[in-house]
Amino acid sequence: MTDPAAVPERSGLHLVEAGSGPDLLCLHGIGSCAESFRPQLDGLAGTAHVIAWDAPGYGRSADPESEVDITGFADAAADVIRSRASGSAHLLGVSWGGVIAQALALRHPELVRSLVLADSSRGSGRTPAGAVKMRARAAELAELGSEEFARRRAPRLLSEQAPPELVERAIAIMTRALRLPGYRYAVEAMADADTSSRLAEIRVPTLVLCGDRDRVTGIPESRALADGIPGAVFETISGAGHLANQERPESFNARVSSHIDAVESLRDDQAV
Repeated sequence: MTDPAAVPERSGLHLVEAGSGPDLLCLHGIGSCAESFRPQLDGLAGTAHVIAWDAPGYGRSADPESEVDITGFADAAADVIRSRASGSAHLLGVSWGGVIAQALALRHPELVRSLVLADSSRGSGRTPAGAVKMRARAAELAELGSEEFARRRAPRLLSEQAPPELVERAIAIMTRALRLPGYRYAVEAMADADTSSRLAEIRVPTLVLCGDRDRVTGIPESRALADGIPGAVFETISGAGHLANQERPESFNARVSSHIDAVESLRDDQAV
């Protein structure tokens, strides 16, 4: 097992890696970055080779040269798998990252061993009101700046019982992660995204996780994902809000580890 280490990419992406074993690519939410996966980089390093990115235009990654839609973000993630993984990878997508993971599984199925969709959705383009609300975020960031924007938005991503130090950490991560134009590209991509009609095309083992106190996407939306993806398993994380991977990391990591072990065991059986 190796300590988490930053790895520069020729593509301009900032990656952090830890551990060894089956490859696990972690895709963060729309207000976050690789740092949000610290509990997984630390806690799953004995199970997998964990890779976490700062998405294009986020954190320490370079800004895209032009606007990126959801398929563009998926293609960028596919390039990370090609360069850092051994053929294919498990995907762990939190919120917006889960929408990217769905797009990647649809566009590049040969690169995806399985999906873990955590507190995710089918995209904000599912309803006109959701798309409008999502698009408004870029103007809010431009008006407030990243620190004030984070102070207003990040606390809602955790349960009301979250300790103050975890709330402050979420605010700090969001503050460091966000800037324009990357965030604007991301909200436009999310506002246009709706995977509803294509969920049945996803043909990899899928685990859908949701904090039982998620006030952002919520249990009904996670259930819709699980119901739409053939064979998907749905589980809740007790006592967690939208950032279940940070608020209840031991429970979250145990579910992810068991999922990866089960998928890898099945692959070994099929190879015999």
